[in-house]
Amino acid sequence: MKNLDFKHGGNIFYFAEKFNFSLSDIIDASASIIPFSIPDFLKDELYLAIKNESFRYYPERNLNKLKKTIGSFHDIDPNCIMPGNGASELITWIGCEAAKYHINCLPVPGFVDYERALNCWRAKYFLEELPKNNFKNIKQPFPIQPKCDVLWITNPHNPTGQLWDKKSIEELIERYKLVICDEAFLSLTPNGENESLIPLTKKFDNLIVIRSLTKLFSIPGLRLGYMICSSTICQNLNNLRDPWPVNSLAIQAGITLLKNKEEYKKWIIKIHSWINIEKPWLINELRRISQIKVHASSTNFFLIESKDSLIEVINYLSRKKILIRECSSFRCLDDKWARISLQTHKKNQIIAHELEKFFL
Repeated sequence: MKNLDFKHGGNIFYFAEKFNFSLSDIIDASASIIPFSIPDFLKDELYLAIKNESFRYYPERNLNKLKKTIGSFHDIDPNCIMPGNGASELITWIGCEAAKYHINCLPVPGFVDYERALNCWRAKYFLEELPKNNFKNIKQPFPIQPKCDVLWITNPHNPTGQLWDKKSIEELIERYKLVICDEAFLSLTPNGENESLIPLTKKFDNLIVIRSLTKLFSIPGLRLGYMICSSTICQNLNNLRDPWPVNSLAIQAGITLLKNKEEYKKWIIKIHSWINIEKPWLINELRRISQIKVHASSTNFFLIESKDSLIEVINYLSRKKILIRECSSFRCLDDKWARISLQTHKKNQIIAHELEKFFL
């Protein structure tokens, strides 16, 4: 088993410094973040918050206003919501909760932060490989039922982009002491919300759902996510964490984004329309390259696979100011795999052109 490698996509500052590139000239298809500027209604609120210097004061410690806004948006009791400094901070604390049980199972390939979080608390876990011969762009049943106490699920899955059927996961919740479902990419996925487990948190006390706002609205620098679960788990973890985990601007962003439901809906329509147009276009273009296999996906990223290492391809693209995600840091994948995230049409054309040019 290879050593842990906590690499992430989105290392845009590193590449800008390494190659002396301007940040604005880099096409970052390594991080699965939408490629558009933030919505005007959010920008206006953040400008106002800066103008009023609201950051001169400590953030609201209990995050009550943000929790009430999230609760109203999802029809969930605010006491069952824990906002955090991005999904990664929440995953660390969920690892603390998961460590209370005997054995965790991490389906792989998967997000390496789950493993990092469990290692923080010296939790026991094993890895269960997901099938790599069943890639689809529509929902499918969750494919494994490992023998464990805690099961970690990502929906849609990262890095494969596979969307799991809600009913199949609900059946699993009754089998395990704790089920953790990371829905960081679900809001980006066309028809994805139909598979959300958030409503099931009212029924199951052994379910934790993780959500992120940073990818959908292109604000990863603000670091904002939240988890929904039983009030008991929320209270126990809140008692352990730092006193001000979410900064003032991130709090304002979360409240603004989720209280304006009409603006939120318009944004979702825009994002899903972009994915439904750009994904089939880019995948079809890349499938003309005989040296790579392009896998189907339900969301805004997909995997490519080659019989040979893709490192040379990745290095070539980086010199052309294009970043894609090398996958050797994912368990059960290696340097013959890479992940590409959708960009604007113009940038997708550049990506397709440079890949075709490399393999000519």
